[in-house]
Amino acid sequence: MSNMLALTRKRNESIIIDDVIEITILDIQGDQVKLGISAPRSIPIHRKEIYLQIQQENKSATQSASQETVSKLKKLFQKRNDFL
Repeated sequence: MSNMLALTRKRNESIIIDDVIEITILDIQGDQVKLGISAPRSIPIHRKEIYLQIQQENKSATQSASQETVSKLKKLFQKRNDFL
């Protein structure tokens, strides 16, 4: 499991993660906080609900692709056995 660090930040204050990611508090209105995230393009940044959706879609695609691959392999082996 990962660790969680709880910090208090004010508007225009930042935190740095691993020397490459900077998270800045842009605005605070009521119970909403607007964040700015600066990171290298090679690091994907997603809202958690979008990230979870991507993970589920990838899992589903992998499962259906695996089933399709197994089906194709079965057909190939059947053809090979019929040939022999």
